[in-house]
Amino acid sequence: MTVSLINPDGHVQVPDYHHVAVATGTRQVHVAGQVSWNGDGELVAPGDLTGQVVQVYRNVATSLAAAGATFDDVVRITWYAAGWKREMYDAFAAGVEQAAKELGITATPPASLIGVEVLFEPGILVEAEVTAVL
Repeated sequence: MTVSLINPDGHVQVPDYHHVAVATGTRQVHVAGQVSWNGDGELVAPGDLTGQVVQVYRNVATSLAAAGATFDDVVRITWYAAGWKREMYDAFAAGVEQAAKELGITATPPASLIGVEVLFEPGILVEAEVTAVL
């Protein structure tokens, strides 16, 4: 495996989260911001943060596969959330958990969640950029 996930001593230990990813490899995969559109460009799960997070993960999985990668190769995820408030976290986390079960994701690499006022178009609640190393 090219990616090793670490939680250093002295850092807060958060379930299903890692502070550090160490990657060795020769190829980088950079997945552009993925939103909860289906293949026809239609918004999946309007108004449903959990559902949109799951669809974003599905889109990321498709993008990774196109490059010959999987979630095991991911070293970083940057999330953007429109109108973010702390009370949205449970719905966000439920989407991550549902996607992990659906897609067989066993570990979560370092991630950031950045609240923004709006995303690409109205109705899009989350977007994710992903980096992988092969």
